[in-house]
Amino acid sequence: MKTKDIAKNYGISNTAFDDWLGRSGYRYRVTVTGQIDVDESQNIDEIVNNFKRATSPEGMAEQKRTAQQMQQATASMLITSGFSFDGYTITKYSGYISGDDVVQIDRGSQGMFGGGVTNVGESLMNSLVHIRRNAMTELKESAYALGCNAVIGVDFDYLTLDPVTVTSNGGTLYLPYVFGVTANGNAVIIEKN
Repeated sequence: MKTKDIAKNYGISNTAFDDWLGRSGYRYRVTVTGQIDVDESQNIDEIVNNFKRATSPEGMAEQKRTAQQMQQATASMLITSGFSFDGYTITKYSGYISGDDVVQIDRGSQGMFGGGVTNVGESLMNSLVHIRRNAMTELKESAYALGCNAVIGVDFDYLTLDPVTVTSNGGTLYLPYVFGVTANGNAVIIEKN
């Protein structure tokens, strides 16, 4: 069922519902026309009730408190590329986790009507710090979700894509470069000796 129909039937904001749905964990797909279609095997009444609860003043306040708690916990979370911390004992291993981020960078030439040239290397280097930081933030949030207070064995993997597709008239369409980074590690609980 399309979210615009759900919004109309339940008297809710379509834009707010679409935004919330993207963060909610419910299954949906984006159609070719850009509309969002909710998987109808799910209980639509339940989804709408959860949306209303989450976007109520009480729900928003709870989300803010939860976000602040997570931010405080992740800010003090210890991270290492090694496998131990001096002065701490690992009391629980919760498993492998990762965090990802990606950026698209326009190709060097924007074509006859593009109006400029992109310095791909400079754009990538300017973006690299940002996407690596976002991947690390997601890694910490994954550890926090598992109830952990540290991550060991952290490393980064990098991905470069040069996407190309065929146009309807048989030509070649060069899409923007895609650069991704993944921060990997093992979530653990540590206690001070």
